Amino acid sequence: MSALLQELVQSVSCTVLTDPTDFDRYPEDDSEATPELPLAVLLAESTQDVSAALAWANRHGVKVSVRGAGSGLAGGAVAYAGGLVLSVEKMTSLSLDPLARLAVVGAGVITADLDRAAQEHGLFFPPDPASAAISTVGGNIATNAGGLRCLAHGVTADSVVALEVVLADGSVIHTGARTAKNVTGLNLTQLFVGSEGTLGVITQATVRLKPVPEGEPATFSAHFDSFEEATDTIIAIASSQEKPESLELVDAETATMIEKHHSRGLTIPKAAIVMGKTTGPRALEQAQAFAQRCAQGGAIETAALPGLDLMETRRLVHSATIAEGYLVFGDTGVPLEKLSLFVAKIRELEAEYGRKVTISAHAGDGNLHPAVYSADGEEGQAQAHELLDRIGLEALKLGGTVTGEHGIGSLKMQGMLEQLSPATLAAQRAIKAALDPNNILTPGRAV
Repeated sequence: MSALLQELVQSVSCTVLTDPTDFDRYPEDDSEATPELPLAVLLAESTQDVSAALAWANRHGVKVSVRGAGSGLAGGAVAYAGGLVLSVEKMTSLSLDPLARLAVVGAGVITADLDRAAQEHGLFFPPDPASAAISTVGGNIATNAGGLRCLAHGVTADSVVALEVVLADGSVIHTGARTAKNVTGLNLTQLFVGSEGTLGVITQATVRLKPVPEGEPATFSAHFDSFEEATDTIIAIASSQEKPESLELVDAETATMIEKHHSRGLTIPKAAIVMGKTTGPRALEQAQAFAQRCAQGGAIETAALPGLDLMETRRLVHSATIAEGYLVFGDTGVPLEKLSLFVAKIRELEAEYGRKVTISAHAGDGNLHPAVYSADGEEGQAQAHELLDRIGLEALKLGGTVTGEHGIGSLKMQGMLEQLSPATLAAQRAIKAALDPNNILTPGRAV
């Protein structure tokens, strides 16, 4: 072992993997980004481990990639050549304060595990990414993840009240407060939310919980022969005073793939399925009303049922599309009123490239996840990425964004350059330089 690695191993009290045969999937994430061979993988178990590791990396100019569960789709966690992979997956402390409706969680806590623990006290954790069963709270905060419940409860940032963060030099800071009001100093909490590991490593978070609504939840679905009718109906529902908790969309191709690989009993529409979730004492009544509104909007088949089975079906989109070779994933967002136009633009580009694009969406907030077929070799992958970049540009033309919840990572840097002005980029990079002057934390990504 080199003297450099010996210094790292001696400075921490956790496992440090130095043999590449032991690295397993730690250098990767779930994106198409290609990892390089790191010098080591550190499995941090405490804030002290993270602090010592970053101090070491800062002294020696070692690039650091930060990893939770590796479920990211933007290439933000893949390893650097000769770098350090810093995993927080073992940092799983969890304590609840039901009276204050708060939880204090380690960065490695799985999102669904936090939600289950909260529900034992009649509470729940509002952020609900489709990857909740595998993604970590720290990773959700680092990317400001969204998910299925955004329409009613907002994104991850809306549930974070305080953070413990280790800066690039190893120093530890605490942001925010447990109080309902706090205007002491700058709002550093929201600075680190969504920073994708570029400004510091989040090791612990204090997050808000909400009471579980009374009664049994319900879901509704509607099959459309016309994509325009589907998106127009989504706009009408999402713009109404009474909204569902979730309002999702999958196109016919995606529904076919889910049924092929998971046998959920879906009837395949000509264009798309709109589905949603309602909660509270009137959940089933509301679901029936939304299903009726879909019928009025042109749906040819509707249903409203108690329970959450339909929402679990929606979570199968990713695995089903991957199984069919749709490996390049988008994360664009547009203003809700532009939803129909944006889908039409995607279909135009699909025809132009002659390459299939599937569409699933957190449609109630205008966040679309187009997936492009790319299992036909390197040339096909390159064309798929080019097509996805074009889709991102169309979103920008409509006043949207190149990423709604997955983050920039390493795969969407060009899209960020298109979206942000030079002055805005300079301001972001000035903050990065102030907090990480040696540029060791996730360099060349996200900012």
